Amino acid sequence: MADQQPEACGICGGDGRIANAFGSHTTCPSCHGSGRRQETTGFHDVTKTKPSHFEPSNRRGAAAPKPTWPSTKSGQVLANDVQKSAVSAEVKARLVREIMEHEDTHGLCTQTFAKKIRKEIR
Repeated sequence: MADQQPEACGICGGDGRIANAFGSHTTCPSCHGSGRRQETTGFHDVTKTKPSHFEPSNRRGAAAPKPTWPSTKSGQVLANDVQKSAVSAEVKARLVREIMEHEDTHGLCTQTFAKKIRKEIR
């Protein structure tokens, strides 16, 4: 019985490399550079078997607690002034929230912002 020669790849013609119109060469995507036609079994199992594949992908760690008080020194002083003022509790909560939001966007409480807050608590 004579040995059968494997058929040459239909994409690269048995060369194992392909070229594009710009002169770039790369390995053949069909035979992966072997030059021989790949055996096709007709079924390729893509089942994911690792335990990590069964975990939900949107699972995250515990959320960081939201700050309830300003973090910078100037923001804390301004928030203390707001708490000592004679305005309603709702206004105090709103102003402290504004101070924290201002710190998040600007990094610190600017003098102009502090003047604005102090004007509101008078």
